[in-house]
Amino acid sequence: MSFRGASAGAFAALRDDLDSMLAGDPASAAQVGKELFGVSGVLRSEASLRRVVTDLSVADEAKVGLVREVFGAKVSEAVVALASAASGRRWTAPRDLADALEQLGVLAIVKSAGDDAGRLSDELFEVGQLVKTNPELRDALSDPARSQQDKGTLVRALLEGKALPATIDLVEQSLAGTHRTVGVALAAYQQVAAEAYGQSVAEVRVARPLSDADRQRLEGALSRQYGRAIHLNVVVDPDVIGGLRVEIGDDVIDGTVSSRLSDAGRKLAG
Repeated sequence: MSFRGASAGAFAALRDDLDSMLAGDPASAAQVGKELFGVSGVLRSEASLRRVVTDLSVADEAKVGLVREVFGAKVSEAVVALASAASGRRWTAPRDLADALEQLGVLAIVKSAGDDAGRLSDELFEVGQLVKTNPELRDALSDPARSQQDKGTLVRALLEGKALPATIDLVEQSLAGTHRTVGVALAAYQQVAAEAYGQSVAEVRVARPLSDADRQRLEGALSRQYGRAIHLNVVVDPDVIGGLRVEIGDDVIDGTVSSRLSDAGRKLAG
């Protein structure tokens, strides 16, 4: 999720608040993240509440009082304080408040992974690929007839004991429907995880798996080119034939045999 105008400034300030909060109590990160998801969900589903707490004509004291009345008995004091601070900020659109709190929740869950941030990023990508390539699983997770709780049970059955708790928390949040698809949500969360540790994400398509040495050389070359650490998502795609294709944001480096053959075919046809 990206924010514009006043919402961008509000989110930046709240992110600083979250960082300060977690620096003082890093062990609370996972719980803070899940509570922020809950507050975000309520604000997203309750339009009247969302309008009041983002209305600039309503006194800050009244908005803070309402936030405490609604959430005080359900979440920690730290999260109530963060939600109260958010209600006092200026938002470009009322829906941005709920989106910002969800994004802060993602950041908190990412922080809860600690030194396993690289593993978290890999697991989010792997789950995304599993959903993409498994129609039965994709249909089960997108079925509107199934409750989010039921889908969460399925996710936990698949991942518990195999993935980090942070991965499971984020995959469960991807079922909330705030992104177009589960796959889109997981890709967005992985990007947040990478950016939180000063990295960019590169998707690399190859015909065969990269060796550890090749992976390190490619990471090093891309890091030097882009001036920051690069986290690789490697996709094995037989259609590539040979070479590799790299996507970083809007940049595409296509050095595949299939691309060169396609170019040659177009030149012959022309």
